[in-house]
Amino acid sequence: MPMRNVNDEDFPALLKSGIVFVDWWAPWCGPCRVFGPIFERVADKNPGVVFAKVNAEEYPDLAVSFGIRAIPTLMIFREGILVFSQAGAMPEEVLHALAGRVRDLDMEQVRAKLAAHARMEN
Repeated sequence: MPMRNVNDEDFPALLKSGIVFVDWWAPWCGPCRVFGPIFERVADKNPGVVFAKVNAEEYPDLAVSFGIRAIPTLMIFREGILVFSQAGAMPEEVLHALAGRVRDLDMEQVRAKLAAHARMEN
């Protein structure tokens, strides 16, 4: 699936796209330049998964709203729910494994855990 560059206007709709991998990056970031081609190769090998890049320097308010403190940061959403977040570049095989694990998630169980957590906070 082709890589998508995302801005603050189309980001909310993007999260409703099923499984979404988001690479938060900046052009001056050395590790981001290393991770970028890896992210693109994994995107090409995972049809049905949306791979998006957000330039944190161009959209700082969006980055702050998602708590981005380091780049690159990978976030993975499924059905609009954040299911993974980690700063730092990752090897290609780890990204492939993550794609499989996110596909295999039982989202009913994820939603139940989120609801239980929310009840505990109230």
